[in-house]
Amino acid sequence: MEGRYDESPDSDTNGQQRYERMVLFILASVQFITIVDFMIVMPLGPQLMRTLQINPTQFGLIVSSYTFAAGVAGIVASSLADRFARRTTFLVLFAGFLLGTLCCGLAASYGVLLWARVVTGAFGGVLGGIAMAIIGDVFPEQRRGRATGTLMTGFALASVAGVPFGLVLGTNFGWQIPFIVLAVGGGPILILARVALPRLDSHIHDVQTNPLKSLVETFAHRNHLRAFALIVALMIGSFTVFPYLSAYLVSNVGMSENQLPLIYIVGGALTFVAAPIVGRLADHYGKRRIYRIVAPASALMLFVVTHLPATHVAIAVAAFGGLMVCNVGRMIPAMAIVTSSVRPERRGAFLSANSSVQHVASGIGAYLGGLIVVEAGDGKLENFGTVGWIAAAATLVTLWLVGRVEVAGDINPLATPSAASLAIAAAAEASVDAGEALVGLSGEHQIVKDVSTNVPVD
Repeated sequence: MEGRYDESPDSDTNGQQRYERMVLFILASVQFITIVDFMIVMPLGPQLMRTLQINPTQFGLIVSSYTFAAGVAGIVASSLADRFARRTTFLVLFAGFLLGTLCCGLAASYGVLLWARVVTGAFGGVLGGIAMAIIGDVFPEQRRGRATGTLMTGFALASVAGVPFGLVLGTNFGWQIPFIVLAVGGGPILILARVALPRLDSHIHDVQTNPLKSLVETFAHRNHLRAFALIVALMIGSFTVFPYLSAYLVSNVGMSENQLPLIYIVGGALTFVAAPIVGRLADHYGKRRIYRIVAPASALMLFVVTHLPATHVAIAVAAFGGLMVCNVGRMIPAMAIVTSSVRPERRGAFLSANSSVQHVASGIGAYLGGLIVVEAGDGKLENFGTVGWIAAAATLVTLWLVGRVEVAGDINPLATPSAASLAIAAAAEASVDAGEALVGLSGEHQIVKDVSTNVPVD
């Protein structure tokens, strides 16, 4: 079992910084791959339906199969996650995800692709929760917002680079190629994670309950339920709107399908810049304070985007970019708060369950939006404004919910990086520094106060 990395000499402090940046680089890379895998299916829809000769309902099942498989897997993982070292769990899940993604790329029929999406969702859906558990184990509470903001850059990069590039590959070489590229590209990250990540197993000795009891306790804890309620409201406030935005921008606002990549490129670029800034502000000024500033702005942007009339493309792109920034801006402090709501020895089970709740709530939000939005005879979408009102209202409700989630007692166990981890981090320091924009960290060392001793600590 590996202990804390808390040596005082400057060389050790620099080593810890390199180690933390390496952990974030690995997690953000995996986040990028999983998000591109999930998002790329939707814009490939026309090609999938034409090539596999399937109807829209069958295509919808391909999309939803990932989400529901992730939800079921999250429930199962919540009863088992804390019984194994974080690194072991992370490696198994990522390897299974890459295998499922490769099967998607090799699928030649609708049935095979459907089952491949189920496998990919079952493994990939839990990865996000384990990544947040690693963040919670490695980073102290006062730096957790910054680390969460860095992790969120995976979403921004997926939007600004991954999805457009995947569409180019799919359009020119076939829809299977993006999945094959993702699976092959994830191989080196899997190897790096095996060598560079610490075991993170200090929580295992605290696990004494059987899996079923662990599951019941996870969902019976009052503070956990408050955190789940916050996540549900956040997902309802997003997924009632986002699945239908592209269609609305084309049919109602006047954008062409060829112009749609602009919204992902601009929105992703803005998010890439904003996410680390929001993370630092959350750590410096308080996560609830920053959340209560960003959430009302998010509600306003939800209202604006869902009520956009026919307008210039630049205005539509700017509105969508503002919505993406606000959406990620509220998720960063919210996820940092949720991560801090559970004690370390229960963090893996809780965040796996939270991942399940998040996926199921996303599906409910998308289904609710589909019940309300209808297509008129002229091809325009009606009642999208109503969906915007619902999303904005759900977002405003979170202003009350976020104050109900309490920060659990956190002993802040920092795992010691292995010698191999530090060696790789030192050897790769130049490349990590060059790619610092990716992980969103500066090389400066922030001084904060330990809340239990009121003594400045690194």
